[in-house]
Amino acid sequence: MINFLAKIFIKDKDNTQNPDVRSAYGVLCGGVGIVLNLLLFAGKFFAGLISNSVSITADAFNNLSDAGSSVVTIIGFKLAGQKPDPEHPFGHGRIEYLSGLVVAMAILLMGYELLTSSIDKIIHPQAVEFSILSAVILVASIAVKFYMSYYNNAIGKKIDSAAMKATGADSLSDCISTAVVLVAAVVGHFSGLTIDGWCGLLVSLFIIRAGIGAAKDTISPLLGQKPDEDLVNEIYHIVMSYPEVLGIHDLIVHDYGPGRLMITLHAEVSASADLLCTHDVIDNIEQDLKNKLGCEATIHMDPIADDDAKVVEMRERISLGIAELYEGEVSIHDFRMVEGPTHTNVIFDVVIPHSFKYTEAQVETEVKRNVAEMDGGNYRAVVKVEFAYI
Repeated sequence: MINFLAKIFIKDKDNTQNPDVRSAYGVLCGGVGIVLNLLLFAGKFFAGLISNSVSITADAFNNLSDAGSSVVTIIGFKLAGQKPDPEHPFGHGRIEYLSGLVVAMAILLMGYELLTSSIDKIIHPQAVEFSILSAVILVASIAVKFYMSYYNNAIGKKIDSAAMKATGADSLSDCISTAVVLVAAVVGHFSGLTIDGWCGLLVSLFIIRAGIGAAKDTISPLLGQKPDEDLVNEIYHIVMSYPEVLGIHDLIVHDYGPGRLMITLHAEVSASADLLCTHDVIDNIEQDLKNKLGCEATIHMDPIADDDAKVVEMRERISLGIAELYEGEVSIHDFRMVEGPTHTNVIFDVVIPHSFKYTEAQVETEVKRNVAEMDGGNYRAVVKVEFAYI
């Protein structure tokens, strides 16, 4: 159904790098979500009334909150799609994350309300009336929610939207929740066991878990999360496809909202190459990244002495030695050598992961010691230790 509606209402629907297309998908999915959730609310609320089931009624209001969440999602996509302005030169894309956070808070609030009502139902149990009609409504609800989970996840992956993926996960948890409610009604009818409150408690835990997951998915990019590994690999592939680039380091991906990425990196180039020609290559790479990934890229040129055999050999020796020392978790870049009358300074940066078991000071001390032991103490290391951003 979503694909059919997209063909009708979204122009150039396959151009998901276009912010207007992303916004249109968000509004379309949100609108469909509102309609389906309102229908589910009405059906479940009616079923809860005729069966006197707190878990069915609570599940109905969960669908009502989902409809409200869809409204917030639509507003978020519309605001996030606004063009950059003087006060917000990087655009408004992060509003999509904020709207997702509001949805997550609503989910958590609904989970808490259901938790308290379920505990009350456990303390003061009441008989649940079973009917074929309520069972049919619940089965239909499971099918609808499964479909909503499918299309939200599919569109979320298509437009790379954490908010849409979180909505898909929430819909899947609703499937499980409603299945638990259905089991409670059937068991209560055929065995006489009053487990409605306990099932409502279980449903509340599913809702709270979904809310925590949705909050994590939206808070993480706001704080500045590690870029996706596939994106990093694609950046490396594009940049290193140019033979003039000898290496890459200090890659940083700045996320200002879906489809609004800014990339900075250092590209190692030959120090003996023509400066103007190399600069032209760097300009072409920046444009290539923009065309293929829809991002703004700024590349800093780092000249290296690739035609000096002594420098190349020493760089390889130190690089391999450090890699062996730290089991491949550490790398170096910006390698230079300055020869003096009594010793030679080797100058380079050392990159360590944020989760590294050694401190920056420990790494610096150990690297300097290892270099000082090379070739009878003829070399001294001038080291800068920094963290990786990928």
